Amino acid sequence: MKIAVLGAGHMGGALVKGLLAAGQARPRDLWVTDVAADRRRALSKRTGVRAGADNCAATAWADVVVLCVKPQGMGDLLREIRGAAGPKHTVVSVAAGVKTATIEKILGRVPVIRAMPNTPALLRAGALVYCRGTHAGPKNEAAAKRLLSALGPVWKTNEARMDAVTALSGSGPAYVFLLAEVMAAAGAALGLPASMAEALARQTIYGAGRMLVETPDAPTELRRRVTSPGGTTEAALNVLMRGDLAGLFKKALADAARRSKDLSMM
Repeated sequence: MKIAVLGAGHMGGALVKGLLAAGQARPRDLWVTDVAADRRRALSKRTGVRAGADNCAATAWADVVVLCVKPQGMGDLLREIRGAAGPKHTVVSVAAGVKTATIEKILGRVPVIRAMPNTPALLRAGALVYCRGTHAGPKNEAAAKRLLSALGPVWKTNEARMDAVTALSGSGPAYVFLLAEVMAAAGAALGLPASMAEALARQTIYGAGRMLVETPDAPTELRRRVTSPGGTTEAALNVLMRGDLAGLFKKALADAARRSKDLSMM
């Protein structure tokens, strides 16, 4: 499977490294493009893949074309590769908010898969969700799943749910990073050295994350086991609940989903 990755930023670079590390592609199977010469040269030097600036040539060569540009740049990229991309391709877009219909309107009857990864894909620990466009069939879906699975577990949904996926898992790592920030700052305010407070916050979130992934128990049950009646954890959780943490997250995700919808109209 020949794969063109159009865009060598964080997600494009993560995809290339993930495919190589998982043994799902060899350097000769990949062609990466980017407008920034230093970025594409650096990725090529680290991985041995072909790199350049000609999106049309890379698209025409490939079986699978991955669109790894920001939503605001998607229109220009699609108009550039129109004619080079056709029914023989599987086009995979990882741009937040960009609908399959938008891509199909410019490229024509091209099989499109819309995917939403997140930044832990850099460590092959991402959460990836995809949906099929109008012209995508089982073979296109299988090719996209093979590609995405190099970066982490993969789920399928319908396109109406992709804005919610973007709000939850696409933007989700930032919520966890913010939690680490505020936990560390609160620990420092209690007198811990700042470096120790940050290290403890990082390791606590890492360990809790592993428990969520590696045990079959629901988050509610895991929380219950840590929360002794009248204990320290209960005292802290009572403050968070009175502050309506659940309501804040509901509003935050609703705003993120709304922004994802707005991007689809740009």
